[in-house]
Amino acid sequence: MLYILSGEDDFSLTRFLGEIKGEIGDPSALGVSTTTLDGQQVTVEQLRPLCETVPFLTEKRLVIIRGLLTRFEPRDRSGRRTRKARSTADQEGDYKSLGDYITRIPDSTIIILIDSRVARNNPLFQKLADKAVVRTFPLLKDAQIRQWVQQRVSEEGGSISLQAVNLLTQLVGSNLWVMASEVEKLVLFTSGRRIEEEDVKTLVGYAQQASVFAMIDAIIEFKAEVAEQLLQRLLQQGAPPAFLLVMLSRQIQMIVRAKELSVQRRPKAEIQQVLGLTSEYVLRKTLEQASRYSLARLREVYHQLLGADLSIKTGRYGGELALNILVAELCRTRGTYVT
Repeated sequence: MLYILSGEDDFSLTRFLGEIKGEIGDPSALGVSTTTLDGQQVTVEQLRPLCETVPFLTEKRLVIIRGLLTRFEPRDRSGRRTRKARSTADQEGDYKSLGDYITRIPDSTIIILIDSRVARNNPLFQKLADKAVVRTFPLLKDAQIRQWVQQRVSEEGGSISLQAVNLLTQLVGSNLWVMASEVEKLVLFTSGRRIEEEDVKTLVGYAQQASVFAMIDAIIEFKAEVAEQLLQRLLQQGAPPAFLLVMLSRQIQMIVRAKELSVQRRPKAEIQQVLGLTSEYVLRKTLEQASRYSLARLREVYHQLLGADLSIKTGRYGGELALNILVAELCRTRGTYVT
C-alpha cells in the first residue's frame, strides 16, 4: 500500500501518520519493522531489501521516505527547480525506475512518501498518484484556524468564547504545534470555566510579545510615558530584564532586516522565510513597523539596546535600572531621521 502525504501543516500530517501506524498494529512492535529514508538519496537498490523482507512481529513493514517527490519537482520558467533537488534527479529514467518499483511493492509493505509541497506536474507524483492514498495538509487560515481552536478546546474538555478564539488565533497564527500547547495551558488554567479573552492575554506567551511590539513603537516615537508604563507592566508580570533586552534587540534587528528586504521588493513569503517567522501576527507587525520607521532611527535604538545589555553584563547597572535608563535616554531627544 502507498500513501502520499504533503503540506506545510506538519502537526496535522504527523497526527495522520500516527493514525496510519495505529491501524497497522502495536506501536512498540511496529518500531522494529519501521524504516525512515532520505528521499534525496534513496535508490531502488536500497528499497528492494527493505520492502521485500518479511516483517518481524507485525503483519506489515512500514517504510517512510521524506523528500522523494521534492527531489523530482519540475523546473520553473527561469529554468530553476521550484524546490531544492539533487543533481542525480536530472538523470533520465531515475524517477521512472523508482516509480515502477514502488508500484510493485509486496502487500506486506506500506510505503509513505512525505513532502512539504508537491506540484501536480511532478513526474513521480503523476506516476504514483492513481495508485496511492493522497492527502494534503495546507496551513489553516482565518475561519479554518478558528474552527480548529474551538474543536481542540472541546477535545481537551473545555470551552472558549469567540473573543478569546479571535485573540488567540491573532497572536499564535497557523503553527498548530504552538497552538495545541497554548490551548492545553489555557484549559488547565481555567479549570472547568470558559476561556475568556483576559485569560489569553494573561497566559499566552505571544501576549507578552505584543506588549514588546507596543513598547518598541513608543520608544521609536519618543513616547516616554507610554514606553515606561509598558516596561513596568512587563516587569510586574515577571518578565526578566535580560529577556526583555533580548526581545527588544531581536525585534529591532528583524525590523531592520525586513525593511532592507522590502526595499529590494522581496515577496512577503520570502521575507517570512528569511526572518524565520511562523506567526502571521509577528510577521504582520514586523512589516508594519519596517514601513513606518527610518533605518537611522532603528539603528540608533539597536545600538543603545546593545549598550544597555553590556551595562548589565559588566555589573554597571542592575537589569531594571538599565532598562529604565535606556527608555529615558531613547525617548529624551528627537533627532532628524531620513527613511
